[in-house]
Amino acid sequence: MHDPRVVSEAFDRVAAAYDRYAALEQEVCQRLLERCEYQRREPRHILDLGCGTGQASQALKRKFRKSQVIALDLSLAMLNQSRRRSGLLHPLRLVCGNMDRMPLAEQSLDLVFSNLALHWSSSYPGLMEEIRRVLRPDGMLLFTALGPLSFAELGQAWGAVDATVSPQSLPDLLAWGDLLMGAGFAQPVMDVQRITLQYSSLEAMLEELQSTGNALLAPYRPDWASMAAELAKSLPRQSEGGRYPLGFEVVFGTAFGPPEGQPRKTADGDVATFSVDGLLKTRRLR
Repeated sequence: MHDPRVVSEAFDRVAAAYDRYAALEQEVCQRLLERCEYQRREPRHILDLGCGTGQASQALKRKFRKSQVIALDLSLAMLNQSRRRSGLLHPLRLVCGNMDRMPLAEQSLDLVFSNLALHWSSSYPGLMEEIRRVLRPDGMLLFTALGPLSFAELGQAWGAVDATVSPQSLPDLLAWGDLLMGAGFAQPVMDVQRITLQYSSLEAMLEELQSTGNALLAPYRPDWASMAAELAKSLPRQSEGGRYPLGFEVVFGTAFGPPEGQPRKTADGDVATFSVDGLLKTRRLR
């Protein structure tokens, strides 16, 4: 779990160069967009949560032309990059905000889409509650997040050089499933994919991690250059071309907004909530 101020500042710094380095993010985004086919009905209001430079926002607007697409990010510099993807034919609604406290109305969204962003939350249980709050009953949540087996090769190298350097703790597939169940989401489905990127040098690997913000998650020290030779010796290499591999564990999640009144688990027991409109509708039917 992460300090929003630190995350915002990190992505503000890398926003201008982000798209040149975000090969992983772009590939995973395409894979997640394919899962929009599971959408049960045409969404009217879509949220790209943690939109970054707006690649997914633009793709969602093109896919669902009649829908309003909201691009929300904590980094203003990232939103300024997203603004370039918004136009007269494919307008986006840009919102600067914290995913843990979204400035959006309850049950206002038909689809919440989030690519490699949820792991930046400062409170995973609180985040799930917040997504449930803004998602309509039977609305769809589609997300990806980095899992704990990411950066294993770099972690191995640092273990040989400085064992105090370790990656941030990230939820695994089962933990994300439990979070969805605990927040009361319906029909959660989880799976995981492992993607390995290859780099010509240690310098290229760490430059990409810095330029995508992932250095905050990976085993990393700002003074790594002074230990570059030792690190490079400890990194595994592919025999073909002598390139350095780095694996990313990507968790995919799909779930649906629960019916109104379905309880969710809290520290004080199960809690069910109802909207005033829902209660009035029920009363009229009696």
